[in-house]
Amino acid sequence: MNQWTGGFVTTIHVTAGAAPTTGWTVTANLPAGAAVTSAWNAGRSGDTGTIRFTNTEFNGALGAGQSIEFGYQGTGTTATAPPPSPAAGSWAAALA
Repeated sequence: MNQWTGGFVTTIHVTAGAAPTTGWTVTANLPAGAAVTSAWNAGRSGDTGTIRFTNTEFNGALGAGQSIEFGYQGTGTTATAPPPSPAAGSWAAALA
């Protein structure tokens, strides 16, 4: 994640496990004051609160061990920007 006064940008990697997948969804819970303004390589529902990012028609099918990346830009301060990694507990992912 890169942050600046009033905004941030982050890139997320989605990797298939031992089996191929036909689609993926990543859910992020943004804190109050943070909002998504744009995303690339993913569909998105919502701008604030709980945001769902989903595969596009060209990056949903992943072979075993393959990965894609998507990203988004948002507004908010350092104190309100989302955590930089799924390990921080504000992320959930699902593979189809």
